Amino acid sequence: MLNECLEGLITDPSGIYVDGTLGNGGHSAAILERLASEGRLIGFDRDVDAIKRVKNNLKTKMGKRVDLVHDNYANMAERLDQLGVGKVTGILLDLGVSSFQLDLPERGFSFMHDGPIDMRMDQSCGQTAGELVNTGSEQELADIIFRYGEERSSRRIAKAIVAARAKVRVETTAQLAGIVECAKGGRRGKRTHPATKTFQALRMAVNDELASIEHVLETMAGRVTEGGRMVVLTFHSLEDRLVKQFFNRHVPREESLQQGGVRRHFEEPPVKWIWKKPLTASDEEQRINPRSRSAKLRVVEVGA
Repeated sequence: MLNECLEGLITDPSGIYVDGTLGNGGHSAAILERLASEGRLIGFDRDVDAIKRVKNNLKTKMGKRVDLVHDNYANMAERLDQLGVGKVTGILLDLGVSSFQLDLPERGFSFMHDGPIDMRMDQSCGQTAGELVNTGSEQELADIIFRYGEERSSRRIAKAIVAARAKVRVETTAQLAGIVECAKGGRRGKRTHPATKTFQALRMAVNDELASIEHVLETMAGRVTEGGRMVVLTFHSLEDRLVKQFFNRHVPREESLQQGGVRRHFEEPPVKWIWKKPLTASDEEQRINPRSRSAKLRVVEVGA
């Protein structure tokens, strides 16, 4: 949904834009192409490999127009302060896991490639998903799988994991996927692998993803210039619900007063929806890139 993201994001080619999730740098490169010579891009990623990769890919376009920051986008406000940046014209958050991360077995994000159960977006710190799987209590694992994966079989899966690790440490993604598949009774002809929701849940827990999304929205909404945009691309219901609810609290609602006139209710800053309903990927894009099937794009403009 590259073109849709750019259409929603860029309102002033001379402005300052933030790409909160660099990934492979596709969005950043496209943003730079649409900016004027005085425009500026600031890119964030908690994966140091992404920073190195994007820096190399964009080296001919870098110059003084681009700053790349190795950090969680949750810390965006503080890092912009360090760069001497106050207001920005637009913010793009693509909340999906990058294809680069998914396709590397050693990152442990996917059961499609057997590897260590890591799942950290920043491998320089924090607990791995493998450590969580092998040390978390049955109740803790069940709660995580239910909350972040919306998995109805969470208790059965957690019980199976604890029973399996009592015999041998769960070291690889293939081991974990097999445990979950057995706990759920096999694939039964379903297109989606039985371990999909469990892997999603563990990844979200290890990276504290929902808290990061909430924090960046709360700290950055007030730092977008009037008329600027916030663009968020989500890939599952928990993310999308959080983003939708946050923006709805900032959309002014009018209340008729008994004595006449109206009163507006909203959290600062006020915003308005650019598209009331989220955009989804076209049939053609879904055919070319099956991972886009669950994508939802929401865009608001600040200063309603």
